[in-house]
Amino acid sequence: MIRLRRLEEFCRRRLAVVDTGLNRLAGWRFNPLYQSGTIVVALLLVLLVTGIWLLLFYRVGEPWASVARITADPWLGNWVRGLHRYASDAAAAATILHLFRMFAQGRSWGPRTLAWVSGLVLLGLLFFSGWTGFVIVWDAFGQQLALEGARLLDALPILSEPVRRTFAGDRPIPDAFFFVNLFLHVAVPLGMGLGLWIHVSKLARPVLLPPRRLTVSVVALLTAVAVLWPLAMAPEASPFVLPAAVPADWFYAFWLPVTRRMAAGAVWGLGAAVGLALLLVPRWTRRMGADRPPASVVNRDLCTGCRQCSLDCPWEAITMAPRTDGRADVVAEVNPDLCVSCGICSGSCAPMGIGPPGRTGRDQLSAIRAWMAGPAFRPGGVVVVACDYGGAPFGDRLRAEGAGVYDVECAGNLHTSIIEYLIRAGAGGVLILACPPRDCRNREGPRWLNERVYHDREAELKPRVDRRRVAIGHAGPADLPAALAILRWFQGGIRALEALEREREIVLDTECEPVPVEEDE
Repeated sequence: MIRLRRLEEFCRRRLAVVDTGLNRLAGWRFNPLYQSGTIVVALLLVLLVTGIWLLLFYRVGEPWASVARITADPWLGNWVRGLHRYASDAAAAATILHLFRMFAQGRSWGPRTLAWVSGLVLLGLLFFSGWTGFVIVWDAFGQQLALEGARLLDALPILSEPVRRTFAGDRPIPDAFFFVNLFLHVAVPLGMGLGLWIHVSKLARPVLLPPRRLTVSVVALLTAVAVLWPLAMAPEASPFVLPAAVPADWFYAFWLPVTRRMAAGAVWGLGAAVGLALLLVPRWTRRMGADRPPASVVNRDLCTGCRQCSLDCPWEAITMAPRTDGRADVVAEVNPDLCVSCGICSGSCAPMGIGPPGRTGRDQLSAIRAWMAGPAFRPGGVVVVACDYGGAPFGDRLRAEGAGVYDVECAGNLHTSIIEYLIRAGAGGVLILACPPRDCRNREGPRWLNERVYHDREAELKPRVDRRRVAIGHAGPADLPAALAILRWFQGGIRALEALEREREIVLDTECEPVPVEEDE
C-alpha cells in the first residue's frame, strides 16, 4: 500500500507538470486534461450520431462490401466513417487519461469507490464495443480479432462446439454471426448510458459535457483528421489468404501481439489479475487511522436550518432532518459514508456550525488569530491564502515576494469571515490562490468561494469589506510563474489603491487669510 501511495504521488507530480504546460497553451478553462471525463461523453455522442448514419448503409449479408461502398464515397461516407473511427480512438485514450488522473489525485477510494469501479466497467464495455465494431467490417484486421476472441472463448467450458470452427473456411460464415456482433456493437454503447448514470450517481450537479468551445474544437479536430487522413479498406477477410501486412488500430488491439504468443489460459489469468488489481485500487489507496480525513460534524445548537451546507455539498452527504430538541425547523445531518472531508460546508455556514473537526469557521478564526500573532503577518502587507493544491507549494517563493502565506486545505473551505478579519486587522490585501476551478479535488471549492465573495451567496463576504483589497487567483501545483504573476499584479493594485487613498487625505488650503486694510484718516 505504501508503494502504491508513492506511485500515486509520483504520478501526481508528473501530471501537474503536464497540466501547467497545457494551461499556458489553452488556459485552465479549456485544458483538455481537466475535461477528460466530459470529453469522453461528448465523443460517445459523436459515435452515436455517426454510428446511426453508418448503420443505414451497413448490410449484414455483405459486411465488407457494404463498408467498402461507404469508404469509397469521398464526399460523405469516408470522412463520416473516419470520424467514427477516430472518435472511438480518442474516447479510449480520454477514458484512460481520466482513470489515470483520478488515481494520481487520490480520488479512487472511500465515497469515490463506486465511481472508480463503474468507470472500470465502462472502460471494459468501451473496449468490447470497439472490438465488435472492427469485427463487423470483416476485413483482415477484424478477422484477426475474431480468431483471437474465438481462441479465448474456446478455452472456457461454456460452449459445446469450438467457436473457431466458424472460421475454418469449410462453410460460409453465417449472417447470424455478423448480426450478433452488430447488435452488441449497438446495444453495449446504449447500455453504457446506465453505467454513466451510476458513475455520477453520488455527485451533486454532475457536469457531463465540456465547455462548448472545447467540444467544438475536439470534434472539428477529429473531423479534420478524418478528411486529411482518409481511411482505406484493409483486404477482405479470407480463411485462405494471409495478407503480407494488416493495418491495425492499436488503441483497441495493443494487447494482440502479446496475447497471440500466450496460451489462452494464461491470457485469462493475466486479464483477471490486471482487472482484480485495478478493482482493488480503492482498497490499497484508502487512508486508514490517523491518515483518514474525518467526516464533517454539526453543532446542533448553532445550526439555523438554512440548508446552505446541504445545497453546497458536492457529494450530497448532508441532508436536513427534523429537530428532536424541541426547536422548530430542521437541522443538518452528515452521512459519514458519503463525506469526503472537503470542508466546503465550513465555508457555507454563516453561524460556523458545521465542518470537519478542527476546520469549522470558528476553528478557522482561532487559527488565523494564532497565525497573525506570529512573525508571518505584516500589517499593511498582502496575505496569500493558499490552497494546498494551488498556491501552497510555492509558499517560500511567495514569502520571498513580501507576502504572508496562510495555508488552507481547500479554497472552498475558507470562511469569508477570515477574509474580513484579515482586512480589518490591518492586512493591505487578501489574495486567495486556489487550484483551477475545473481541477478542484473537491469539485466545487473555487466556484462557491467566488460566489460568496462576489455574488452574495450565503455566508457571503459582508459589503463593508473593500472588494478592491480582495482577489481570487488560480494556479496549478506546478505553475509557479502563474502564481508569482498573480501575486505581483495584486501587489501592484494594492500599492496603487494606497497611493490613491493617500492623495485623497491631502487637504489643500485654497483660501487666503484676510489681510486687514488700514483706512485713511
